[in-house]
Amino acid sequence: QALSEIEGMGGRGGNLQEMRVRPLAKRRVDTHGFCNPSGFQRSPYLSARGNFANIFQGSTEEGYKAYHADKYDEDKNPNGIINFGTSENKLCFDLMSKRLTQADMNLMEPPLLQYPDWKGHLFLREEVARFLTYYCKAPAPLKAENVIVLNGCGSLFSALATVLCDPGEAVLIATPFYGGITQSVFLYGNVKLVYVYLDSKITGTSTRPFQLTVEKLEKALQDARAEGVTVRALILLNPQNPLGDIYSLSELRDYLEFAKRHELHVIVDEIYMLSVFDESAKFHSVLGMDRLPDPQRTHVMWGITKDFAVSGIRFGTLYTENQDVANAVASLCYFHGVCGPVQHKVAQLLRDRDWINQVYLRANHARLKAAHTYVTDELKTLGVPFLNRNAGFFVWIDFRKYLKTGTFEEELLLWKRFLDNKVLLSCGKAFECSEPGWFRIIFADKTHRLQLGMQRIRKVLEEREQEILAEEKEQPCQSDQDGKADSTDEVIFVSRHQEPTCASSSSLGDLIGLLQQQMRSSDWLQKNTAEHFA
Repeated sequence: QALSEIEGMGGRGGNLQEMRVRPLAKRRVDTHGFCNPSGFQRSPYLSARGNFANIFQGSTEEGYKAYHADKYDEDKNPNGIINFGTSENKLCFDLMSKRLTQADMNLMEPPLLQYPDWKGHLFLREEVARFLTYYCKAPAPLKAENVIVLNGCGSLFSALATVLCDPGEAVLIATPFYGGITQSVFLYGNVKLVYVYLDSKITGTSTRPFQLTVEKLEKALQDARAEGVTVRALILLNPQNPLGDIYSLSELRDYLEFAKRHELHVIVDEIYMLSVFDESAKFHSVLGMDRLPDPQRTHVMWGITKDFAVSGIRFGTLYTENQDVANAVASLCYFHGVCGPVQHKVAQLLRDRDWINQVYLRANHARLKAAHTYVTDELKTLGVPFLNRNAGFFVWIDFRKYLKTGTFEEELLLWKRFLDNKVLLSCGKAFECSEPGWFRIIFADKTHRLQLGMQRIRKVLEEREQEILAEEKEQPCQSDQDGKADSTDEVIFVSRHQEPTCASSSSLGDLIGLLQQQMRSSDWLQKNTAEHFA
């Protein structure tokens, strides 16, 4: 809508603040969520679409730019910004740099310097098929003809949205979710997102916070259709970013059956599938299912960016049995191809099964687990609730008690305060979370940066806590119960990924930790002082 109205004003010249953007329906993408037109002079050199792309930004982009302008360096810039906002694994440079510089990686033959099949070189697609067959535990060998290679999963989202949806149509996605998907599906394809809002309360059929259920999917779909929105697909993130949830086989089957009933494509992003770092959590790939409810509408993506700690190497792969979809996406690979020498390196990496299993995955999982333990132990000490999951590089944190009024404006102020204190986090609004006060922290970093970053976070939280106490003393008659949920009322501090088990299976340490967390996160002692009773 915003784009069409810019075009209606002639596209060029003028000031964006003059643009009247009708409010979009609540469940559709809210352009104000990712555009910042304030004070922006529209460029006469750009089309309406170009101007829109120029202002397409949010807190994530703002923080990312600030970080690159003032990066922390232990020697050169010790007061720089520590990045706990960008989802990168910084724990395995030693392993990857050594493997990527071995002799077998350095091949330069004529085919690698010439135009490839746009789907990717056959030798690489064959290796990807074997790799996914093994690690996704596919019941039958996967086929190279169903593999397409692009320069990253962002390009895959963009290409799939373009070939599956017409401009103005929509895709279902559960919130909170990785916000970069919004840009990927919208900037080229003009495809919107319909949000399936999840919340932290455990109600109805939910057994854990922020749980996706078929009932919630049905409601979001029907609401969108009632508003005249055509929904073409469903996006599933598994493991989920930013929650860290891993869907069970029964959940995956239910989601896919829902999509089949409504003839929706399902785009399954499994980019963190090898970053499940605790044996208590079991990942199930869609490609490992015995039977797909609708194989022609099921499309799975993966890449090496996360699982192999090489976010600077742009490589993503799509697996789909639908040759119409494969060929349509392949036509866009002309714009999103992977260079020949990199395709060779990736193929060599994926075929080295012994090194992956015996060296890399063992070390990576151990390092991820140790870093996760350090950060979550710090959060427990601070009395901050969080979702304790065992997949990905992130922890979903509940900072709601540090918001006085419980608004997204206040959440943004807290985010900026962290940034002013030289630590970059991601706030919940960047993931379209429906509840203000949730933040994502990336823990896949070296110990010295984790320690310093957590010190900076602790400083901000302690200062904020004192400010709230001082405000309450000045206004003792005002209650904050309307604007802020008591985090102890909602089962947020989850000690295991699995469904809750009987109390007898919990260790004494877990119980003591839970009691300590509840005592620290409750403000009852602060409110009910001796002076108050007097």
